[in-house]
Amino acid sequence: MSIRTHYDDKIARTEEEVQAMLDKQKELHKSVPKEKYVAKEAACAELTDIPGHPLNTYVRENKVLAALIEKTRGKLALGQDVTDELREMRQVSIHYASKGDLLYPLLDARYDITGPSGFLWTEDDEIRDEMGALEKDPVHDDQWNDRLNAVMARAEQMISKEENILFPICAVNFTPEEWKGIYRDSMDYDICFGIERAVWEEAEAEGVTGRSASVSDAEIVLPGGHMTADQLRALLNTIPAEITFVDDQNINRFFNEGPKLFKRPEMAIDREVWTCHPPKVEPMVRAIIEDFRTGKRDEVPVWMEKGGRTVLVRYMAVRDTDGNYVGTLEYVQDMEFAKEHFLKEK
Repeated sequence: MSIRTHYDDKIARTEEEVQAMLDKQKELHKSVPKEKYVAKEAACAELTDIPGHPLNTYVRENKVLAALIEKTRGKLALGQDVTDELREMRQVSIHYASKGDLLYPLLDARYDITGPSGFLWTEDDEIRDEMGALEKDPVHDDQWNDRLNAVMARAEQMISKEENILFPICAVNFTPEEWKGIYRDSMDYDICFGIERAVWEEAEAEGVTGRSASVSDAEIVLPGGHMTADQLRALLNTIPAEITFVDDQNINRFFNEGPKLFKRPEMAIDREVWTCHPPKVEPMVRAIIEDFRTGKRDEVPVWMEKGGRTVLVRYMAVRDTDGNYVGTLEYVQDMEFAKEHFLKEK
């Protein structure tokens, strides 16, 4: 079987899978009002027209990708080098990663719409991996050209599947709050194809931090999630490091539990940090914390030997979302494992 035939067959197969996905969703969502899905294209178009909305960004990225594919095909037909175009095209992995993290799981877990995560996600990975393999291949012969044309055809098919299937399904299911959450989370991804993210005014008006912090008898709620006090304690004690937090008044507020290279007596809690250091070290500690307080420095790493082991002590300024100093973190990590690993590599 030729490379071209292989990919033509794969495109046909995935089209059949997408149709099967749609048939399955029809069965799953018979209880959903028909008018909701009849109007899915209109709902999708309405959201796509909002500057900064996630669908607006995805569609803008698709337009750049489509133009890049057309340009690459033209250069291939003229026998010209397309190395730069392929490298640029591989930015689609950012687009696919965002979809994979923000859209597919939400459809699957919250709405029981499993098709996209079952079929489209797999195809995303195949397109991305094939582009990566092509870029690494030093031989750009006719077979290489056939493979590139085939994977570009699949990428075009994915644009169509996104804009005609995936995005409309998301548009009629996701709530405004979920879209705002996707908008906030999308900030963690690199810019794709040079498309700078526009500001979504409605989401920004509500703030971009999402869940606010709170404490109840049941849980500690933070912007990044929520857990019980017992879970938080276990988590902090599982981190393979010695953690100390000193507040903005220079008072010891927290030590995680467990054996330590640098002892942390419980009675040191609520005492000034200076009382935990010998006189010869105190001036250095004061200087570090003052630099953190004034913004002169954000971190001070100190490598040392302790008990015959290589240790990294990191002093880090702790700041709130507005950049205000709220304290200092001392993070002690035994680095012997890293030294052993790299010595083995030699």
